[in-house]
Amino acid sequence: MEDVECVVIGAGVIGIAAARALAMAGREVVVLEKSPAIGMGASSRNSEVIHAGIYYPADSLKARFCVEGRARLYAYCAERGIPHRRCGKFIVAVTEAQVDELDAIAERARRNGVGDIETLSGAQAMAAEPALKCLGALHSPSTGIIDSHAYMLHLLGDAQAHGAMVAFCTAAESMRVEPGAVAITISGDDTPMLRARVVINAAGIDAAALTHRIDGLDPAYARNSCYAKGSYFSLSGRAPFTRLIYPAPEPGGLGVHLTLDLAGQARFGPDVEWVDAPSYHVDPKRAETFYAAIRAYWPDLRDGALAPAYAGVRAKLHGQDRPNGDFAIEGPDAHGAAGVINLLGIESPGLTSSLAIADHVAEMARECLDA
Repeated sequence: MEDVECVVIGAGVIGIAAARALAMAGREVVVLEKSPAIGMGASSRNSEVIHAGIYYPADSLKARFCVEGRARLYAYCAERGIPHRRCGKFIVAVTEAQVDELDAIAERARRNGVGDIETLSGAQAMAAEPALKCLGALHSPSTGIIDSHAYMLHLLGDAQAHGAMVAFCTAAESMRVEPGAVAITISGDDTPMLRARVVINAAGIDAAALTHRIDGLDPAYARNSCYAKGSYFSLSGRAPFTRLIYPAPEPGGLGVHLTLDLAGQARFGPDVEWVDAPSYHVDPKRAETFYAAIRAYWPDLRDGALAPAYAGVRAKLHGQDRPNGDFAIEGPDAHGAAGVINLLGIESPGLTSSLAIADHVAEMARECLDA
């Protein structure tokens, strides 16, 4: 077996960011990625939004890492010339009940440290975005958009410049905790081929399933994922909005919202569809519900303007009974497997939080190495 100090499983945005943080701290790092390139899972199937940190419960990991990560992400993009834009967003109310809900959302945002949230009347919001129809809105000027692939390439470049190595088309099949190390078996092999002092399980939608294949982990801790699929539809023609437009949030997601790419093209989604296994097919028939949801705040959306775009899957630790659970970033104190750090339920706002999560993981790895 080959010995290495740190192994990161998964080369999505969280795995690459963690590898970067570890390598820049002087650690020896190998990244195992089952796909032939970085970011081919959830990291490339999302809205590419830089979130402000508005919705999450106070003192949650999502709130903490989103607010910290957002500031660091803007600074990193500006320093590196990574395409991004601080375009802002409106969270809109289309019913009287939702108007009341906006106050609670604004208060939660302020508790989380989002100090620039602004309450608008319907008239103010519609004056700023004439195509909009609403009774009131919250304005989040610190929300933005990013070229997530360019961002991941910069993270990878930093990691490799500090000695990290990436093994593509290499899936971690199982692990076994040994004295002072974790032995890793690669898919297709019968015996462990790699031994690491610390392993970071950042396998995205596969991370929870991997906990069932760690010999030495408390069996009562092993987790299962619940999959919330989200489909996106693109808009033909020019977008009538200059900001992102979000309806009031719904269980499991943030509603069918309008996001923009850096070229100004609009797409809508994601919706929420609970599925038994990951699936990336976009059913054109789902457009029917999209039209109804979008016309609640943009009544002039014309028939036939939406086309299926792509789908993503959120790997959640809880189902419809607890759809808005927190991140789970857990080391040996939680599960008993020395040298193993599991990153589970890392969904939105994972992209925004990635630099903050990475530094937290690097500190956890240091504690494991010093133990």
